[in-house]
Amino acid sequence: MKLLAFLKKNLIEEAAETRKMLATVKDEDFAWQPHPKSMTIARLVSHLADIGGWIHMTLTTNELDFAQGFTERPVANVADALELFDANVAKSLVELEKATEEFLDIPWTMRNGEMIYFTDSKAGVIHMSMGQMIHHRAQLGVFLRLLDVAIPGPYGPSADEMALFGLEETEA
Repeated sequence: MKLLAFLKKNLIEEAAETRKMLATVKDEDFAWQPHPKSMTIARLVSHLADIGGWIHMTLTTNELDFAQGFTERPVANVADALELFDANVAKSLVELEKATEEFLDIPWTMRNGEMIYFTDSKAGVIHMSMGQMIHHRAQLGVFLRLLDVAIPGPYGPSADEMALFGLEETEA
């Protein structure tokens, strides 16, 4: 499988799992946070909705400079988050369709003025973006579990879904 086909397949699959997790959030839980140093659920959901567009940003720019200004669009509720996430993923898929394998080798930089956080190929940044989507989706799952909200399993049944698959939850 060619790299672009793999990246597109990966985005489609991980976006579907992330969308399921986002759809599980309840609007009334947006202000909750598990610890003062943790994000609120609203902030985490906004961040996840934004991550859906990181591949688009990577393929249409050569850097992100925080000194030039960067803000994520806050979302007011779950419906808003899903709409933003879906739009961002769609834009990312369009750019993946237009890209070439050679284009993925072009360097991309994240910086804050003169301070360079990292430079990697566009392919490497796309890989990191997918990792961020998975990481923050899992973080959201932990937040929801702490609120006793049933969560979907991304690669098989979660503890909440075991009965649906005729499986029994096992104690560790």
